[in-house]
Amino acid sequence: MGLSTRTLQRWRRPEHVEDRRKGPLRPPANRLSEVERARALEIANAQEYADLSPHQIVVRLADQGTYVASESSLYRLLREQRMTTHRQASRPPAPRPREHRAHGPGQVWSWDITYLRGPVRGDFFYLYLIEDVWSRRIVGWEVHERECAAYAAKLMAQAIHADGQRDRPRVLHSDNGSPMKGATMLATLQRLGVVPSFSRPRVHDDNPYSEALFRTLKYRPEYPRGAFDSLEAARDWVAGFVRWYNTEHRHSAIRFVTPDQRHFGRDRKVLEARRRVYQAARNRHPERWSRGIRDWNPIEEVYLNPMRDAS
Repeated sequence: MGLSTRTLQRWRRPEHVEDRRKGPLRPPANRLSEVERARALEIANAQEYADLSPHQIVVRLADQGTYVASESSLYRLLREQRMTTHRQASRPPAPRPREHRAHGPGQVWSWDITYLRGPVRGDFFYLYLIEDVWSRRIVGWEVHERECAAYAAKLMAQAIHADGQRDRPRVLHSDNGSPMKGATMLATLQRLGVVPSFSRPRVHDDNPYSEALFRTLKYRPEYPRGAFDSLEAARDWVAGFVRWYNTEHRHSAIRFVTPDQRHFGRDRKVLEARRRVYQAARNRHPERWSRGIRDWNPIEEVYLNPMRDAS
């Protein structure tokens, strides 16, 4: 684990034993003096700079021919004085969405809406798509001529019915669009026992599974370079894509099995067969393998918006 013996001994030391480490014997030679620290804090809290970050403060001081401290030193001083909280009149950043973990199908779903170009310039069709985060299977989709919470609610009800597990605890994650937060949609989710989850405003990374799926869809070689001729043409193309994606596409994030194989539990047999092939190849020519064979174990858990390491 890369731990030193002293660290392990310190962890195992009883609580009543005093920590006799003395820390540094003298302060760093380049440390700011108390006068310099006080001046830096005074400048940071002056009316002229109170709503600026240290990045902005040091630049403006430099334009005036003044240098007080580096950006990192100024940040350190503000942290010590608990002055790094949001100070602007604007709304503070939204907290990260809650972490969701799936260890089987039907537990965490992700959905979104994307534009499909229509025959008239500036006119679009709207693809509604629901994906199972654990298996990456598309469990529901529709194409309509407009965005509407009623369409989204109907699609969700159909997907739950097709899944066949209405009593299963389920989370549905989406962004903050009006169809996602419409009263009809939220009422339907409550009736179906689905817990809604939302991304932060204007943060696409909070819904990465749907964004990645849309990129796969629009970068397919057969995706029309121009526009779809009609709503029926768009629906026909998406239907073909969904069949390919669920039954033929070997997804890199789930050990290159298809979403259908993983969703319905057929992936373990496929992965075990691959493991045997690789092991047999290694047994025939062990000199060609500096390490073990490729990892073909199934991925047991999938996280949506995992919490960052506190360290």
